[in-house]
Amino acid sequence: MAASHKTLHSDLVRLGIGPGEVLMVHSSVRALGPIVGGVNTVIQSLLEAVGPSGTLVAYVDFEPFYEDDEPDPPVFDKRIAHAARDHGILHETLRTWPGAIRSDHPDAGVVAIGAHALWLTADHPFQHGYGPRSPFAKVLDRQGKVLMLGAPLDTITLLHYAEHEARIPDKRIHRYRRLMPGPQGPAWVQFEEFDTGDPVHPALPDNCFEQIAEAYLATGQGRRGLVAQAPSYLFDAHDLIRFGIAWLEHAVNGPPR
Repeated sequence: MAASHKTLHSDLVRLGIGPGEVLMVHSSVRALGPIVGGVNTVIQSLLEAVGPSGTLVAYVDFEPFYEDDEPDPPVFDKRIAHAARDHGILHETLRTWPGAIRSDHPDAGVVAIGAHALWLTADHPFQHGYGPRSPFAKVLDRQGKVLMLGAPLDTITLLHYAEHEARIPDKRIHRYRRLMPGPQGPAWVQFEEFDTGDPVHPALPDNCFEQIAEAYLATGQGRRGLVAQAPSYLFDAHDLIRFGIAWLEHAVNGPPR
């Protein structure tokens, strides 16, 4: 039987989502099974669950399809740049949803809808865009939650903030450039991030985000349940980041002395 707006909303509330919350969502719509109204119904149910005083946030990134030496690169235009396709249809649909606001960072960019959307997306730093003053830090400031709606646990983007904050040596750094719009026309902008394509330190396993999430859930924290047909998880963002920082530091530095 296909899920409906009513049954999706009921499942989200049962999982622990309530009005006024800042909710960062990752989703595999396919994992939800058949839905009356498709992805639009999913988004409507999420927005109803957080209510008019809440905010829905999603990581969008984008697909530049070029390296630094590309002779004719595209200019990043956040108004039209599609969300990275491997994030799924929900993220791209949110990008074009009425009232959606997108942050200016091409790669660490998020889209937000709701009461805190403008504040969350404003002034996204181009340098270390997953760290302090970023939308990810602001999700923590608002005691936000992370919803994995049928999405794999290794795709929790907020854990890049834990990588940024963890006190571990020799973090991998990625420096690159993007052609960005400017007052005098397109111009190259240099970016620097702790590497998000691979674990931030060579000692970490490739699936460290999944291991962090599973270890966190094993402590009895977080909530899990079915939303339609999708196994789903709800995390307190601040608590997950606290746990993730400690996990990363232990994995690289060993136990505290």
